[in-house]
Order: sequence, then structure tokens, then C-alpha cells
Amino acid sequence: SIRTITSKCAPAFITVRPCCACETMLNLLRLWKPGGRQIPMAAATLLRGRSPYSSNATTSPAEFERNVVDSHYGPMEIPKMSLPDYVFSPDIAQAADKPALSCGSSKRSYAFGMIHEMTRRMAHALLSQKGCAMQKGEVVGLLLPNIPEYVPAIYGSLMAGLTVTFANPLYTPEEICRQFENADVKLVITLPVLLPVAQIYKSKAKKYRGTVSIGGQHNVQDNIFGFQQLLMESHESQLPEIDPEDTAILPYSSGTTGMPKGVELTHSNLVANLVQGTHPEFAKYYRPEYAGITETILTIPPFFHIYGFNAILNMCLKTRNHLVSIPRFIPEDYIQCLVEFRPKFLFVVPSLMLFLATHPKVTPEHLASVDMILVGAAAASLQLQEKFRQKCGREVDIAQGYGMTESSPVTLCTPYKYDQSKVGTCGKLYPNTQAKIVSLTDGSNQGPHQTGELYVRGPQIMKGYLKNEKATRETVDDEGWLHTGDVAYYDQDGFFFIVDRTKELIKVKGNQVSPTELENLIQELPAVSDVAVAGIADEAAGEVPRAYIVLRKGAELSESAVVGHVKDRVVKYKQLAGGVRFVKEIPRNAAGKVLRHQLHLLGAQLDD
Repeated sequence: SIRTITSKCAPAFITVRPCCACETMLNLLRLWKPGGRQIPMAAATLLRGRSPYSSNATTSPAEFERNVVDSHYGPMEIPKMSLPDYVFSPDIAQAADKPALSCGSSKRSYAFGMIHEMTRRMAHALLSQKGCAMQKGEVVGLLLPNIPEYVPAIYGSLMAGLTVTFANPLYTPEEICRQFENADVKLVITLPVLLPVAQIYKSKAKKYRGTVSIGGQHNVQDNIFGFQQLLMESHESQLPEIDPEDTAILPYSSGTTGMPKGVELTHSNLVANLVQGTHPEFAKYYRPEYAGITETILTIPPFFHIYGFNAILNMCLKTRNHLVSIPRFIPEDYIQCLVEFRPKFLFVVPSLMLFLATHPKVTPEHLASVDMILVGAAAASLQLQEKFRQKCGREVDIAQGYGMTESSPVTLCTPYKYDQSKVGTCGKLYPNTQAKIVSLTDGSNQGPHQTGELYVRGPQIMKGYLKNEKATRETVDDEGWLHTGDVAYYDQDGFFFIVDRTKELIKVKGNQVSPTELENLIQELPAVSDVAVAGIADEAAGEVPRAYIVLRKGAELSESAVVGHVKDRVVKYKQLAGGVRFVKEIPRNAAGKVLRHQLHLLGAQLDD
């Protein structure tokens, strides 16, 4: 049974016990294992700037400014308000006693009314708690897995006028400290098991105010404050006015190149993307026929990822649907969630979809309640979709989308009903969004079925990279176009297809890995003269990092030494699972930029 705490319960009775899956952080997030992107098109074809599906037509000067694609779905009004005001709008009172969030492992559950009350209390506590009172505009760091308390932690911070950056709890202390120092985090919200990491950051931080421990107790001497105690105590403060253009969150992304950077997403950016996502052609459960009905949705992608935060968590809160999440993927636990919660909607990644379609313990009866799924992180092939439908024994709506951290994240998504012959599509443009395909050879705007780099523009595009104007200018141009670094084309019906990418980052199970970050670590080894890191194809992970190293004259270095040096410094998915290759030189252009395509060719030769 589900224990639901409603708004009728006194806050003094709030009890949070971290579920068993939260006890050991090393196992918390093994759950998210999206496959890598398929690359079906030869690089040589892409470099010619055209699709194999079209003739190589020449481009006239006038066509440089043509072929800007507008959304097929008319403009939607974007309200000028903060994210908490939009999500916790007055109509939440009508859903006060409906379940909002449940932990599929511990069965801990909160109703919308209680979530709202906890959020409000958290906001007041953050502004007035003696010893850790924050000031508007300061930054909170979240170090949490998917637990229901994520919502009052992050929304309490936002309601207090603070900015939030969230990190993967599996990161090494060095990685966490690097991100938090760059963001200038003043307060960390985490679990007791991760307090040592917060204390390491505290020793490095400037004007650190304190740590909030979800499931822990007050320890005033170390400036640690128990989450439950903060909610139970009486705090009086004036909640600030929030400008919708204020930065709300700072997720970190490598963008198209370089080290991870703080992406400044405003309240307006996030609200815009939520409004776009409620268009009835995309949001099946926001259609009039579902008005007043609460559907149950089962998810896995982590809330510290922009996809998990805005496209899933925030969308479910706004649409007043019941979101069930588990912090660790255990097949038996996931199947039990299907049995117990009977979800209508699943957020999946291709590897999870494959599990559901092929695992003998998953039966059609387990999936009987499901009538729609959304696949993120990578495209689901037509064969995989058919396998899933065969397991279900009936038609199930399967949606796919495309986005980036820099776009809050969604810019493209398939309508909940669309022509399934559009194999490999990532969908149509969200409302209020434009796109163009820019030739890789002459910079002109391409027409249908011609490949080039995908540019997108809309109200969901980021404010910029934190303290990095150069990277911002390289990614978002003066006309507001976000240069995605992905090679794509669109067809005559407005469906877009991603076929390759020009950006340097490596995608390991859906996680971004910056080659620059790994190169900087390897350069610390005295024997290394030059180094470049690139991704290589991997059946399970999509891609894995491989290092190419030039040794100093007379120096010696083993592959195991390099792998071990990196392993001690980064989270598991960033490690050199693709190994190390020692080469005579790193291919670079005249400006010194690594020619990663030539690295791939070099690697193939070495493997032969």
C-alpha cells in the first residue's frame, strides 16, 4: 500500500527515511543506461553537405536566408512568471489530496498539497535559519538521487529567489568541488551518506553558509541542518519578488566543445518549455478529455539531468499527474512498480525499452496498463518499437524527442500520434520554435532532405554559459540561433532526423563526457607530450572514451598507468573504457584543433 501524506497532516509529523536504495550511494544511479546514438551515415557524405536522399543542388545567394522552418503548431502564450508560480499555480488546491510523488522503492509518497506546503516552509527556512540564511541570487548545490524530497529541496530554493545547480551524486569529490566552486555554491542539500563530500567542498568554498541533510539532524557546530527539523520549525521571512529573467538553475554541460560549463537557464526558459510541452498534439494527458484525471507515470532518468528535471519532473507536477520514480534500477523492483502502480505512461531509454520487450520476467500483463511511452537519450529503432508492441500484444503510442541542456531541453518531439513510417525521426518543432539546417560547406540554409548543422531558436534557449562569454557567443549567435553541433535534415512534412554530430563531446549511456576534461587529466602525467580523447562505438554504452597519446622522447608509460590515473579522478562513465593508443602524432588543423574524425580513422587502423 502507498502511504500518502496529504496537506491535512501537520508538518510536525513529517518523517523521511531514506529508502534502502538510497543507503549506498555507489549503487544509486546505475539505473540510467541509455544507449548511444546510432550513426547511420558516412562522414564523407556529411562533409559534402548533402543528404544521400537528395541531389547535390547548388545554392543561390538568396537561399542563404530561406528555408527557416517554423513550428507547425501555432504560437502559444508564455506567461511572465517564475517557475514556482507557474508549477504551483492556484489550481493546485484542487489536487491537494491527490498523490504527486512516490518512491517506488520505499513506497514513500506525498500529495500535491503537502509538497506545496513543504516547499513553502523550505523557502522560508533557507532565508531565515540562523547560521545558514541565504540571500536572493545565491547558489544552492543539490547532491541527491531521485527521491520525493527533491521537489521541496529545489523548489524551496527557487521560491526563495536562489539559483540551483545539481550534480550527479556518483561524481568524485574532485568533480563535485570543481562544479560547485565554479558555480560559487553557498549551501549544499544532500543525504547523510554524502555529508563527507559536502564537508570537503566546505573547506574549499568562500563564505559557505551550511549544509542541509535530508534524513539527518541539526549539528550546529558543523553548520549542518536537518531537513525535517527545518520544516517543523517556525521561520518568518519575506519571500522575494522573482524576475522571470533571473537564472533559476545551473546544470552543467560540455555544450559542443570544451570543459563542462554552467548553463544559465532562467525561470522564463523553463516555463516556456513546459508551456510548449502542454500543447495537446504532444501532451496526450493534457488534452481536454483527460481534464481532472490523474494518471500514474513511471520514470527512471535522474532529476539532476535537465531531461529528468524539466521534461519529466516539472511537467508531471504542472499537469498534476502522479510521478513514481526509483533511485536505482533493479529489474525486480521495476517490475514490481508496474504491478503495484499500474502506470499509464513510461519514460524510458532504449536499453530499458529493450529490457521490457525481451526480458522473460516481463509479461504482457505487467504492461497492460501502459498506453504510451516516451523514449529519451537516443532513438528507438523501428525493430525495437515493434518488439515492444509485440510484447504488449497491442498498439502503444511511442513518442521520441530531441533536446539539449542549452534548450531547457526540448526543441523537437514526435506528436503522440504520428506516421510510424517516419523511422528514426526525433519529431517536429515545439510551438514557438524555429529551426534551420546550415550547410557544413558554405553556410547556406538547406532545404528538405539536405543535411547540415541544426540551428534552433525559441524562448527556451539559454541565457548563456556562466562566466564564459566566449563559449556563449560561439554557441548562440547574435540572432538567437543555438548551434546544436548535430547534423540533421528535415522532410517535406516537417519531421527532423539527426544523422551525425559535429560536436566533440562523447555520449556514454546518455551522459556527456568532455574530451577536454580527460585530456587535462592525462596531461598531468610527465611522460605525456600530447594527447587527444575521442569516443569509440560501444554496443552497450553507445560510445566510450579512448585516449590517443604521444610520449615525450625517451619516456615510457603503460596503458594501465594512464587508465588508473584517470580512474582515480572521475566518475565511472568518464573512465577510459575504450583504452589507450600510443601514436606518433595527434592530427590537428592549422589552428591546432584536434581533427577527431582522423582520430577515429587512426584508431581503426591501429585496431586492425
